[in-house]
Amino acid sequence: MIVVLALAGGLGAAARFVVDTAVARRARTSVPVGTAVVNVTACLLLGLLTGWALGRPGRDGLLAVLGTGLLGGYSTFSTASVEAARLLLAGRRSAAVLHALGMLLACVGAAAAGVALTAP
Repeated sequence: MIVVLALAGGLGAAARFVVDTAVARRARTSVPVGTAVVNVTACLLLGLLTGWALGRPGRDGLLAVLGTGLLGGYSTFSTASVEAARLLLAGRRSAAVLHALGMLLACVGAAAAGVALTAP
């Protein structure tokens, strides 16, 4: 199980790199939009997974691999925190607050929407 979790985490991290890079190239902005897209989509997917799992007991292994492994590797709270801190240190207080609070609200909303869409 540990090996499968590690492999899923590695796949999630690779997916994060691909998505973040693609978004950053298209957005061409000084605000870290790629990390926000990654975290919001991770929360939506985790919400969908959680809602689905509510009506299907006994799927702990699958939930661990997909939720903890894959989506845990894909999402990145630490990078979001560092990016907000960098914006603050660069004197961009409004951008830092908007980035941090906007991502928080969007992530909670995405997770709630995911649960609502798939809960029994």
